[in-house]
Amino acid sequence: MTNTLLSFGHGYSARALSRILLPQDWRVIGTTRSDDKATRLMNEGVEPRIWPGANMSPALDTATHLLISAAPDDDGDPVLAALHDEIASRAGQFAWVGYLSTTGVYGDHGGDWVDETTPLTPSTKRGQARVAAEAAWAAIPDLPLHIFRLAGIYGPGRGPFAKVRQGTAKRIIKDGQVFSRTHVADIARVLSASIARPNPGSAYNVCDDDPAPPQDVIAYAAELLGLPIPPAVDFETAEMSPMARSFYAESKKVRNDRIKDELDVDLLYPDYRSGLKSLLAQEIGA
Repeated sequence: MTNTLLSFGHGYSARALSRILLPQDWRVIGTTRSDDKATRLMNEGVEPRIWPGANMSPALDTATHLLISAAPDDDGDPVLAALHDEIASRAGQFAWVGYLSTTGVYGDHGGDWVDETTPLTPSTKRGQARVAAEAAWAAIPDLPLHIFRLAGIYGPGRGPFAKVRQGTAKRIIKDGQVFSRTHVADIARVLSASIARPNPGSAYNVCDDDPAPPQDVIAYAAELLGLPIPPAVDFETAEMSPMARSFYAESKKVRNDRIKDELDVDLLYPDYRSGLKSLLAQEIGA
């Protein structure tokens, strides 16, 4: 029987996983909302489905594994809103189901450490929606659910170099602010490791070993490029979008012991320095 991953919202992280699975003779079906993205997925070896729109029953019938990357909206989890009963009726068919959540579910801890046992106390609307979505998926009987709480994602095409080169990067300074982050390649490695050794009901923090103030990351990117370190701007007076400002409402350091102890994951990029060095090398090589 062919292993078949059905991926809802087949975006940045899911595409990184498919690059691991496809060479292992997996079949990957990925949903997207646009024709242009569907063409791109097809060129990568993924079978695209325009959804919402397409009838997903045939894909669900053949799927052995599910991955949900689609974010909740005002109506809750979009996959469950449309397909709850179809998925629930097939719960025993799946060998593994993965839900990509966020470390935002933990809320603000004043820069202290959190792990997977920390109570979920989000202060933002986004974090609250993720907690509700996690619970909705977990409530489906017999579904082999695995929850992955992702820190700030970076990787090819998602790094600080462009803004530093353009001179638009700023080092936003908020006393005590610290973020955890993760390279997309390590997300894919964690998901692949979990698929290989499923443990339904588990939740995993996916992040590197080195939570750090965001201004340090910008400064290091400038150093790598040999450019001046961008100016420091006080958070209270900085010009920021409401979305960007909301990320600074919570500060915490996220532990990742479980992905190492249970999944035996050896991070490719255990800190932002190794990750940014690799990104720059890839850019230069390209």
